[in-house]
Amino acid sequence: MSSPTPEPSPLPPVGLTGLGVAALRAAETARPDRLFADHYAAIFVRAAGRGDRLAEAMTDARPIAAWVAVRTRFLDDVLGDAVADGARQVVMLGAGLCARAFRLDWPEGTRVWELDFPDVLGFKERVIADEGWHAPCACRPVPVDLSDDWGSRLLGAGFDRTAPVVWIAEGLLAYLTDDVRDGLIGGAAQLSVRGSRFGLTLADGDRLTQWRATHPDGPTQPRDYVALWQSDTPDDASSWLGALGWSARFFHAAERSADYGRAPVEGALDSSGPRLVDAVRL
Repeated sequence: MSSPTPEPSPLPPVGLTGLGVAALRAAETARPDRLFADHYAAIFVRAAGRGDRLAEAMTDARPIAAWVAVRTRFLDDVLGDAVADGARQVVMLGAGLCARAFRLDWPEGTRVWELDFPDVLGFKERVIADEGWHAPCACRPVPVDLSDDWGSRLLGAGFDRTAPVVWIAEGLLAYLTDDVRDGLIGGAAQLSVRGSRFGLTLADGDRLTQWRATHPDGPTQPRDYVALWQSDTPDDASSWLGALGWSARFFHAAERSADYGRAPVEGALDSSGPRLVDAVRL
């Protein structure tokens, strides 16, 4: 695959965190014991040119790398299980530079919608066009701010609210305010038939509150991505998701990592850390 000429990244700050995740996925793909293969990730990072400074910083953070590796594999598995059970609609909320539409095996008839800011999806689409990639599913970008009426945009893009769907929100919710976050999860439930799935990640409980208490003057280094967060995870996440229409199973990343045969990284994936969620529409 050829690469487009690097140029300064047009991505907004939150979009740059997606670039960092792509760099981590590229690094994981290069490991002999990799948990998944994403050969598209390195090309996204390279195409961003000088916009990958945050990506370079994040690759030095081993706890973050361990978290991204495990959550990527976990959500890949959620998607695989959902389509095996008959879902043919997939919605990536805050899709960023996720390449699942291209790198996963999709049953015939699968449709994927990717929702994110227009400039994020615009950059992504330019790279896809330059590289000549073709997804093994019907993939449609939906440029939208998730604080706006994203549901109407999704319906207008051909989404069928009477058919099963699997939603993915990876590394997203902490970047949303409480109201927008709850509206997103509740809105997904309203557009889902019973039995639809939702794979998502939850940040450490009050991580944002703690970070603000220890960083009164703001971030001190590029990988202080928590500075972009806007909400903490509710204390009783099970009741919170239940009230929004979802019955959830929670997994600690350390548990999943062990199941995948990956030794723990010091300072990462402990029992009080971020969680992985596999939810079903009630």
